[in-house]
Amino acid sequence: MRGDAARLRHVLICSLTEPLRSGRYYGAEPISDPKGVNPMMTDSSVYVLFADGFEEIEAVTPVDILRRMELDVVLVGVTGKQVRGAHGMELTMDRTLNQLKNQTPAAVILPGGMPGTRNLDATRPVGELVCRTAESGGVVGAICAAPMVLGRLGLLRGRRATCFPGFEEHLLGAEKVSDRVVTDGRFVTAARARVARLFAFARGSPMKDSVSAAFVRRSMQFSD
Repeated sequence: MRGDAARLRHVLICSLTEPLRSGRYYGAEPISDPKGVNPMMTDSSVYVLFADGFEEIEAVTPVDILRRMELDVVLVGVTGKQVRGAHGMELTMDRTLNQLKNQTPAAVILPGGMPGTRNLDATRPVGELVCRTAESGGVVGAICAAPMVLGRLGLLRGRRATCFPGFEEHLLGAEKVSDRVVTDGRFVTAARARVARLFAFARGSPMKDSVSAAFVRRSMQFSD
């Protein structure tokens, strides 16, 4: 009962906001006015949220690529300073969610994995942070199972979105597609771990520029 009440509160918070939608694109080209600063943002960083049971490649790949693009990326521990992945990788976070729960970053990324995604979904401050980021016009990304968190918050209504097969029912109100990576306005969703690098470039390009993305692609020997 308590969990249902918390979920309803999340949805109400998000439904009362109208995230900025400056157009759609389905590649690595920047959306219009990608570097516009909203006064509601309190931190220009990218927060990557790590909960116990996160899928390692979906979390570490975006961190690596975005830092190569010279973006300020903060590893945020949802379940503590030390977080353990679904396959045993243990990482030390830069900050904990408790330290940053009142901040509004320029972007937030939710890795998938189990039980990591469920841990993200069950943590009220995660939903509040994601909703604040969306409300302020920030970039919001989720990969694999994690788009379910955005869907259950009501953030994907009227938007195209993808996810790992079997989680479509959680994309409430979304136009569900089978594309590997889908960008709709400032929201990016990705279907599975194997597209983690494409997901990372789709996240970084709106915050940087296509030239920076192309340079990093070439330096890492990526052909697509």
